[in-house]
Amino acid sequence: MGAQKLLMDVRGVPMLDRVLDVTRDYDTIVVSSPEVAPHIRVRPRMQVILNAKPDLGMAHSFEIANGVAPPESALLVFLGDKPLVTEALAKMVAQHGLASGADVCFPERDGVGGHPVFFSPRARSRVDVLTGDSLQGLRDDPELLRVPLPVEDEGAFADVNDAAAYAAVNQER
Repeated sequence: MGAQKLLMDVRGVPMLDRVLDVTRDYDTIVVSSPEVAPHIRVRPRMQVILNAKPDLGMAHSFEIANGVAPPESALLVFLGDKPLVTEALAKMVAQHGLASGADVCFPERDGVGGHPVFFSPRARSRVDVLTGDSLQGLRDDPELLRVPLPVEDEGAFADVNDAAAYAAVNQER
């Protein structure tokens, strides 16, 4: 991308700020690289934890957050490079996860999982199934009750991984 993508503007707002604005109604643990952390606007109910090894990927960041969050709490995991996520989508996933008794609940469209992802305390206790740099091992753990939530909301799926994706999320719809 030629720059720290989480700090790049999406529709006039830094990408990471767009995601963090959606979390304002939640106690929020932000796991951040040392490079991005100084740019985070800390808000009430937000805790920033440094990840000294961000190259270890999403699973490592989840393990850090999981170790800080109260064990009796569910976690709703947001990704900083999914800047079109909305409050409505986040509430829908959290509420559906709780109401269904799911261990894992996530938006899904055409068999593709999106974010945010809800992890119950039971799911969080199985963090040892994580391998590599993804949360997929935990999301797909056969010991857990998985409840995909069918959605069409593009915010669950729009992922900024390259210049083309960045240009796409910057187009007003």
